[in-house]
Amino acid sequence: MDNFNQIALIFILAVPLFTGGALIFFPRNKIGAIRTFALAGSLLTFLLSFYVFVMYDYHEGGYQFVGSIIWLMDPLNIQFSFGIDGISAPMILLTGIVMLAGTMMSWNIEYRSKDFFVLFMFLVAGVLGTFSVTDIFFLFFFYELAVLPMFPLIAVWGSTTDFGSFLRTKEYSAMKLTLYLVAGSVLVWIGIIALFIETTNAGAGTFSIETLSQMSEDGVFSRKFQLIFFPFFMIGFGVLAGLWPFHTWSPDGHVAAPTAVSMIHAGVLMKLGAYGIIRIGMTVLPEGASGWMPLLIGLGTVNVLYGAISAMGQRDLKYVIGYSSVSHMGLVLMGLATLNPIGVTGAVLQMFSHGIMTALFFAVVGMIYERTHTRDITILGGIAHRMPFTVILFAVAGLTSLGLPGLSGFIAEILIFVGVFKTSIFLAILAVVGAAITAVYVLRLLGKAFFGPMDSKWETLTDGGPRELITNGLLAGIIFFVGLWPMPLLRVINSGVAELLARYPI
Repeated sequence: MDNFNQIALIFILAVPLFTGGALIFFPRNKIGAIRTFALAGSLLTFLLSFYVFVMYDYHEGGYQFVGSIIWLMDPLNIQFSFGIDGISAPMILLTGIVMLAGTMMSWNIEYRSKDFFVLFMFLVAGVLGTFSVTDIFFLFFFYELAVLPMFPLIAVWGSTTDFGSFLRTKEYSAMKLTLYLVAGSVLVWIGIIALFIETTNAGAGTFSIETLSQMSEDGVFSRKFQLIFFPFFMIGFGVLAGLWPFHTWSPDGHVAAPTAVSMIHAGVLMKLGAYGIIRIGMTVLPEGASGWMPLLIGLGTVNVLYGAISAMGQRDLKYVIGYSSVSHMGLVLMGLATLNPIGVTGAVLQMFSHGIMTALFFAVVGMIYERTHTRDITILGGIAHRMPFTVILFAVAGLTSLGLPGLSGFIAEILIFVGVFKTSIFLAILAVVGAAITAVYVLRLLGKAFFGPMDSKWETLTDGGPRELITNGLLAGIIFFVGLWPMPLLRVINSGVAELLARYPI
């Protein structure tokens, strides 16, 4: 078993890459075989992600499942090194869950289904690679691999939003998303090069996160250097995390994307941004992080309030969830900015909880759109009469969003609120106000879109089939499990957060 642990992460990366690569050679007309093979790859990836999470020893902590392969020698010293800690292990599990659910929800795609699953697999491989590697060169490589497939996935298989004078084409949304994320990547790349040059000047150029962290503790990176370059990571990765005011690509991208891509986009991709801030910015540049965190917590507060208020004014179900994601990612950023164990632990747990919650949200909206061909809240009234189980699943996601006790969102949010209260009472009160606004728009949405008198045109609607209900029931079950028994996740997360914050003065 120990021998397998040494290559487990390689298998996690290899399975989606092999699945996507092998699908290229499938005949286009063999749609059933394509779907089955994609599902098999997704199921195996999920099982592997579950294995590494369960086998992670939180008592020992630190990086586990480690390995390294030399890629380039001097002068760059780039190694394909990998390993996971208590922060990345839950993210690996989250990716495996959402990948499997997304594949199941894409079962009915017929237009160029082979191309869709090829790109989908490469996207997920990029996400898993970003969470798994411990070399910032390869972290950036996999980060870009995760981002770039989004353009064709949205532009080809997405949908155009048209509410009268309001028009957002799928091509527009795909291009907007790509330009924003590439701009953020440029900032990240500048920061990475700066780190390498600074270590080269110190006599040991490296891209290893562990080595960079140790050199930071040894004083290689001056306070001035850290204060100059931490914003490159905070903003560069923050763009993907939906950081205000660089968030505007996110709701448009959510809305235009096909169901599975929306699930991955909101459920996992946005977490890459927050993870990048943690893994490079907070780990390697602690003095820079301490200096800039007051700004990050302020911008995160704007995220929370702005996202919640904007969600309240939307007619499109996907836009509501899109702006809700901006609001909830604001809570993640606020938690990280506290730099205290409670707040940061809550932020990482929120990353997991929000990932499952939004995956369920977008999966259910996809079911509704497939049957009604609309996402307009003002038109959908009363469909709970014909789609009761679908509406129940949406309600579970909505109640998680507003932080109902017993669901995963409550545990994450209360940790964040306590952490923020220890940092700034005023900002904590604003965050709680944002949560209250979330309750308003979620409950109003449930009443408008699903309950009340039903229009006669919905008489023929059918509820979700076994495949859809099982898939989304799994996501809902995880929400309840984490909400009622969060300790399996929190034990792992605590071990990673404790090591991260050990470099920060209390």
